Amino acid sequence: MASLIHDETGTGQGQENEQISELAMKPEPFPLEARSAPNGLATTQGPVSAVRPAAAPVVERVYRHRLPVRISHWLNVPCLVILIMSGLQIFNAHPALYWGDRSDRDQPLLSIRPMKTENGEMRGITTILGYKFDTTGVLGYSDGSRRAFPAWATIPSAKFLAMGRQWHLFFAWLLVINGLFFTAYALISRHATRDLAPTGEDLRGIGKAVKDHIVLRHPKGDEAKRYNVLQKLAYIVILFVVAPLIVLTGLTMSPTIDTAFPWLLTIFGGRQAARTIHFIACFTFVGFIVVHVVEVILTGFFNNIRSMVTGWFVVKHEA
Repeated sequence: MASLIHDETGTGQGQENEQISELAMKPEPFPLEARSAPNGLATTQGPVSAVRPAAAPVVERVYRHRLPVRISHWLNVPCLVILIMSGLQIFNAHPALYWGDRSDRDQPLLSIRPMKTENGEMRGITTILGYKFDTTGVLGYSDGSRRAFPAWATIPSAKFLAMGRQWHLFFAWLLVINGLFFTAYALISRHATRDLAPTGEDLRGIGKAVKDHIVLRHPKGDEAKRYNVLQKLAYIVILFVVAPLIVLTGLTMSPTIDTAFPWLLTIFGGRQAARTIHFIACFTFVGFIVVHVVEVILTGFFNNIRSMVTGWFVVKHEA
């Protein structure tokens, strides 16, 4: 599942015999000899200035993403989009979250509902831990429709719970199979331990990495070949915490699965608690995807996309 993240800045610290790169340097023109003109001013032979030109940067092409990673990444893209949108369709059928095993409509942790004001106007109200927010036009009530999430954010766009469940279930299993494939590859090839696991030196540089991200200072040269500590931590959390959590809580919401594995309800504290955790994990994925896409754009959209399509990534070094 975490393979979708491997097109940002940084590449794996591959073994010496695994990483393939190509270097190319533009030749530096030899400076022309200056001659003395009759009026005492220096001239050059031909139209080229006598000033020595700046050295051209060294361009290195690195084989950044192997084929299994690229295939897994692009399978994850449609799966996650459809899962998120069909999940919002399912949520709209009962737009509230609770803790425990029962629904307490008077004390929801979260609710997104249309409400009519005293003057008869319809408003969308989102309630979080008892605090109410007017979210008309986005959540609760938008485009004249009484629904938690608007039509453009759900699959299908119309209110169709049964179809939403079918989409969700099919792509959930596709995502699980793809995730197991990628996890097996990452462990067998040592991609997880070699490229994703943060080192002690990485952890000591968390402060600097946070500061660099705040001021939009991105790695260059050799640093751009490997993942920074924030990337590594994000990938590890998504791959080994959020992804398993969202799968297990999804299974816990199924009465059939609960009958076969009742311990799931015990672990997550009830079906409603599992639903709440599932919702939080979903939006953790959403937040990760947003940050990921922004970083891809900021660090070189074409270069990053090309590396995830062909495997080759271009790194420029100052000469």
